[in-house]
Amino acid sequence: MTTQFGKSCHLHLIDGSAFIFRAYHALPPLTRKSDGLPVGAVSGFVNMLQRYVEGNTGPDAATHVAVIFDKGSHTFRNDLYDQYKANREAMPEDLRPQIPLTRDATRAFNIACEEIEGFEADDIIATLAHQARDAGGRVTILSSDKDLMQLVGGGVEMLDPMKNKRIDTDGVHEKFGVGPERVVDVQALAGDSVDNVPGAPGIGIKTAALLINEYGSLEELLDRAEEIKQPKRRQTLIDNRDQIELSKQLVQLDCDMELPFDLDSLEIKDADPETLMGFLAEMEFRTVTKRIADKLGIEAPVIADVAPTPIETSAAEAVPFDQATYSKVADAATLEDWIGRIRERGYVAVDTETTGLNEMTADLVGICLCVEAGDACYIPLTHKASASDDLFGSDELAQGQMGLDEALALLKPVLEDPSVLKIGQNMKYDAKIFARVGIDIAAMDDTMLMSYAMNAGLHNHGMDGLSERYLNHKPIEIKSLLGTGKSAITFDRVPIEDAVKYAAEDADITLRLWQLFKPQLHEKCVTTVYETLERPLVPVLAQMERTGVKVDRDTLSRMSNAFSQKMAGLEAELYELAGREFNVQSPAQVGTILFDEMALEGGKKTKTGQWSTPADVLEDLATEHDFPARILDYRQLAKLKSTYTDALQTHINVETGRVHTSYSIAGANTGRLASNDPNLQNIPVRTEEGRRIREAFVAEPGKTLVSLDYSQIELRILAHIAGIDTLKQAFKDGHDIHAMTASEMFDVPLDEMTPDIRRQAKAINFGVIYGISGFGLARNLRIPRAEAQGFIDRYFERFPGIRTYMDDTVAFAKEHGYVETLFGRKINTPEINAKGPHAGFAKRAAINAPIQGTAADVIRRAMIRMPAAIAGQPAKMLLQVHDELIFEVAEDGVDQLIETAREVMEGASDPAVRLDVKLAVDAGQGANWAEAH
Repeated sequence: MTTQFGKSCHLHLIDGSAFIFRAYHALPPLTRKSDGLPVGAVSGFVNMLQRYVEGNTGPDAATHVAVIFDKGSHTFRNDLYDQYKANREAMPEDLRPQIPLTRDATRAFNIACEEIEGFEADDIIATLAHQARDAGGRVTILSSDKDLMQLVGGGVEMLDPMKNKRIDTDGVHEKFGVGPERVVDVQALAGDSVDNVPGAPGIGIKTAALLINEYGSLEELLDRAEEIKQPKRRQTLIDNRDQIELSKQLVQLDCDMELPFDLDSLEIKDADPETLMGFLAEMEFRTVTKRIADKLGIEAPVIADVAPTPIETSAAEAVPFDQATYSKVADAATLEDWIGRIRERGYVAVDTETTGLNEMTADLVGICLCVEAGDACYIPLTHKASASDDLFGSDELAQGQMGLDEALALLKPVLEDPSVLKIGQNMKYDAKIFARVGIDIAAMDDTMLMSYAMNAGLHNHGMDGLSERYLNHKPIEIKSLLGTGKSAITFDRVPIEDAVKYAAEDADITLRLWQLFKPQLHEKCVTTVYETLERPLVPVLAQMERTGVKVDRDTLSRMSNAFSQKMAGLEAELYELAGREFNVQSPAQVGTILFDEMALEGGKKTKTGQWSTPADVLEDLATEHDFPARILDYRQLAKLKSTYTDALQTHINVETGRVHTSYSIAGANTGRLASNDPNLQNIPVRTEEGRRIREAFVAEPGKTLVSLDYSQIELRILAHIAGIDTLKQAFKDGHDIHAMTASEMFDVPLDEMTPDIRRQAKAINFGVIYGISGFGLARNLRIPRAEAQGFIDRYFERFPGIRTYMDDTVAFAKEHGYVETLFGRKINTPEINAKGPHAGFAKRAAINAPIQGTAADVIRRAMIRMPAAIAGQPAKMLLQVHDELIFEVAEDGVDQLIETAREVMEGASDPAVRLDVKLAVDAGQGANWAEAH
């Protein structure tokens, strides 16, 4: 019988997301044997719930409990600030299908499970904590999340369940330097890089606490900012007041939500044995099922031999990790001994330690080697004598290390020897570092790429994660040596004795991963993929990245100024349209003008009562009103300026005058490369202003930029894979494929084709590849949903091979847990058997992956062959942008380069795959990228 929540009640609020991620990272990957569904996080989550239930006894036990989850990623905070949590990494692919199962697990234990669309779990927890406190009860929040510390006090405390440590008001003060009632003020000033809360530039937690303690509150501080003595700090607060106030809105939890349930419904109830046992049996958790059944005094259901099994087991864990066994190499004789051992073995795991992550500017600090599991060394080279917190301390070299030139001279012959295999984790980075000191690494293996070839779509491929997952070993964290924030030091300031343990461990882990992964490449039938598509791409990309592309700073600066002037003009025009001045960059103020003052229709409010003004809403309104159209224009220019014309100037290398992007080989599951720091693959081309940015990418004097771009490669691959004869013939005859599709679908002769009909056919052609829905196509074409769905239905009627391909691909993915490209790349599909909203996404991804992945494989094969093909020509390959390759070539060598590169690209699938549709490449040239494309 439910009792009313009151003074004698104790509410436990469990941070469900924290439980899930703790379970996911603490356990090795497990799969349900019957269908391959990942269940490792669910298993850990169940064990944590069971421990909680068993430990909830005694005078401090809860009378009421709920597990609170986040629902979706978009909340009212994203409407306030569209960059909120924009830096968060994507959820691991093998975790996504487990999320709904953790809800099922909570309900199986008969524990209240709550989540609300548009709000974070923290807001639900905040509202429940306030309700319980107001009712006279106690509250314990089971979480270590700092954002929840603003709730502590007045009968509310926190418990870190992993450390079993209680957090009261003193604990909050220890963390933030203020009491719970002022935590949001400190957070608003300091910001939060994890959630991408901007805060006040240059102000950290300690400074924020000092300011709040001095002025009493954030509002008082901002009102009296002119009184602050430090000029820089004073100006920062004055200039960034709006940003700081926005940050407070982002970190302030909503304590007054309307909840569709009450406190009384959270009263603790015993689990129904049949329901609980049924869920555990469905998950095939044999061990935990038996343990819980024994505690309940019932007979465990019979589960066949289907206990969760690790995806992989480690054969390299026989030798325990012992950092005390790692050695320092400080003289030539000792290094020569190591080189002798390397030559005797024929392989070595090698890693570099540097002063930063940018290979074009970082300095080499030391080198680590390993030739046998548990036996590794570190060669310190440029560590500084001072390891103080003073970043500008002594530059005198520390004692007890070799000279840089001496060590490199000894290592160069063996590192460049193609008969000795060099093993690395993300070897492209180390190859570029070595190249800058005159060593060209030959014969490389890369454990990151081995993992990627075998497990794309299942998990990330960073060394620390691989070590924990496959070697059951948590490496030393780099931040424990370098620190964080403003007090962080570079690796050359790390004491050598600490550096030995950290660096040698990296090489030891890498060797063990290699010993584990190398034979599995054959077992998993991905040796060809690794050997032909992954490993040989490393030196090609390393050379492209070192070459870089020349960017004209003056051109960018002029564009930035022009954008600023246009933005100023748009501001004036917007003020006139609105009838008053306002903050153009404030979504809330824009919404007020649109829907309150102008009374336009179609507006929607956020959970906080503010008008929402995302791009799709403005685009709908822009067809009939000038104000939203000009807002879109302004936002587009602001993004171009901040993201490209301003930001690209900071990426120009001072020594080379060029921009050096870095390509991630193991990023996208499909094999597509990703460009980072800066991203040169997303420069917009649909608008005139966006296309103009490419004008800043220029050729050196006497040279020309050449662009070679695959023509409609994914449609050609679709025609081959799905066996669509009409598409094949159209490509063979050189027809306009979109006009041909329109003619087939709409019974319109080619000579009567209109641009509008062709545009619709083009949208369907590409939309079908990506599994577009009727709703999505309707939005793209701005037509009724029924009409859009009719187009898609007719498309499948005219080209039945596409529907057959889609159905067959999904069926294959469900049966095998992966799909394949034409070249054998396996793209795992762990969510393919999931239910709910993610099921549709998983199917569309599975359908598209063989097409997009094959296209990615084709251009990889072309890039790998290109250096040998153009050797001797006055040309260099600079960039890859999806289906396009960009070269810099002497003016008199353009024609030869185009002929050679086109031949390589158009023949890239041969001889492994004979496509029914010939690949075609368009070529262009010019003084800058815009002209060449």
